[in-house]
Amino acid sequence: MAVTPVVMCVSGAGETVARRVAEALGVPLHGRAGRVRGADAVFDNALEFARAMFAAGRPVIGVCASGILIRAVAPMLGDKRNEPPVVSVSDDGAVVVPLLGGHRGANRLAREIAGALEAVAAVTTAGDVTLGLALDEPPAGWRLGTPELAQDAMARLLGGEGARVEGAADWLAGLPAGEMRIVAGVAPAEAGVLTFHPQRFALGVGCSRGCPPEELEALVSGMLADAGVSPYALAGVFTLDVKADEPAVLALAARWDLPLRVFSAEELEAQAGRLVTPSEVVFAEVGCHGVSEGAALAGAGDGALRRPKRKSAMATCALAETAEVITQLRGRPRGRLSIVGIGPGQASWRTPEVSRLVSEAEELVGYGLYLDLLGSLALGKRRSDFPLGGEEARCRHALERAGQGRNVALVCSGDAGIYAMGALVFELMDRGAADKGVSAAARRVEVICSPGVSALQGAAARAGAPLGHDFCAISLSDLLTPREDILRRLKAAAEGDFVIAFYNPVSRTRRTLLAEAREILLQHRPADTPVMLASNLGRVDELVRYRRLDALKVDEVDMLTVVLVGSSNSSLAMLGEGPRMYTPRGYARRIDGDLSETG
Repeated sequence: MAVTPVVMCVSGAGETVARRVAEALGVPLHGRAGRVRGADAVFDNALEFARAMFAAGRPVIGVCASGILIRAVAPMLGDKRNEPPVVSVSDDGAVVVPLLGGHRGANRLAREIAGALEAVAAVTTAGDVTLGLALDEPPAGWRLGTPELAQDAMARLLGGEGARVEGAADWLAGLPAGEMRIVAGVAPAEAGVLTFHPQRFALGVGCSRGCPPEELEALVSGMLADAGVSPYALAGVFTLDVKADEPAVLALAARWDLPLRVFSAEELEAQAGRLVTPSEVVFAEVGCHGVSEGAALAGAGDGALRRPKRKSAMATCALAETAEVITQLRGRPRGRLSIVGIGPGQASWRTPEVSRLVSEAEELVGYGLYLDLLGSLALGKRRSDFPLGGEEARCRHALERAGQGRNVALVCSGDAGIYAMGALVFELMDRGAADKGVSAAARRVEVICSPGVSALQGAAARAGAPLGHDFCAISLSDLLTPREDILRRLKAAAEGDFVIAFYNPVSRTRRTLLAEAREILLQHRPADTPVMLASNLGRVDELVRYRRLDALKVDEVDMLTVVLVGSSNSSLAMLGEGPRMYTPRGYARRIDGDLSETG
């Protein structure tokens, strides 16, 4: 899905203009706290906010001085092909300047905003200014078949050369006449010739479960070659919904960077009267008379078959053609569930990948507090808030929504795979619907697991380096784990002299296991072993305390506290700014000369 732009306003002087921009784009207005009173959402620091949105892949439109946006994103600049647009708008609305991502939507955004404000779009991209187009950004429905030639071709045109366009492409009609060949057509590109392909074809495919990816690719490649059609003239790969997770189909779409869209058997059966090779066998098996032909026709809409079904031992394919380029894809996406961990709480500990996945998601699912911690990233998105204790319900809901073709983010604190929802998602997917799992559609979704900063990492960073040597994590919640198992693991960790991070140390009704853990540990390590209590990490009410192991009191701990217990070697370094906890790895022997550098 297209990522929603962010409109931000830094001062009251630009509020009226910013509101007009936000309304023109149909998005919320973000304003600096205390400066912009009519904003839909607020931020405290303009540089940090712009940087976070840029890192998340959101187009940033700032009604502010250009320098603010430049300073915000400058440390993050890298590959211009992957950077989101950044646009600056003057407070009086007179000038709109695309600063970054001119060929990734910034120029278009600038012109759209300028039109709404009756302002000047200060587009400086050479191709747009001189030629009125960018060769590396063809319009919707067209694809550049030879991207490696675009930059040189643009440089030659800007240097005064002209071009000869072969084929029908109205958007290239304004180029100056000359000898450089530019081809617009569906056939595969010639070597060394700048070629643009109109995406007028829908590729329908089907295959048996476990079909080798190379078999499907060879079948399709042969059909396209016989038809004289480049893979880049395809608008997408279309198939039956039960094939949404078929590795061969996924590999084919990835091979040519094509979107995958799926249809139900009923939707494909609606094409039965247009099929060239209907099959009763296929109908008996999947509920429609043809998968590849039906999917190609459904994907093409009013188009017609260019190539009927072609088959191999385990795969089929067909090709449908339309009169005009395809700009709106039919069918539904496979569906994606991103399992993301947002860290302990503060935005600076949230990874850019997590921010990007949240930005791309259509829907957010999670415990309400965690969704609130996303701040502006969650604004305007559909939310499904679940209470504590609703873990199974939220995972089922997220999977089933993704199974309907939606892009869903399941939001967890810390790292989603550490005492969070990651394992439960895969446990539900590992069960069939009859075994109290999730639906078949939910089991076919794409699942992305993105790492986050876990609570034990956040606590360790605040302490110093308590995890400098071997450590483990133990949850003291006996809601899902038998008490006997927890005690067995506690004894083993105590005997092994591990640094231990205790998760879920206490609750309102569970107060004894932490005290038992203390007594077990005291049998194997000194009474003065340092213990760190870290509560509300990364939040305004963060609290960090140190205790001796024998002085650890259960009443000081709650469910928002991570308890780090040192090993017998852990120490507190008493520094001017306060104590810092660390666990040496053994370098003292080398420092003291007892261990050779090569030992």
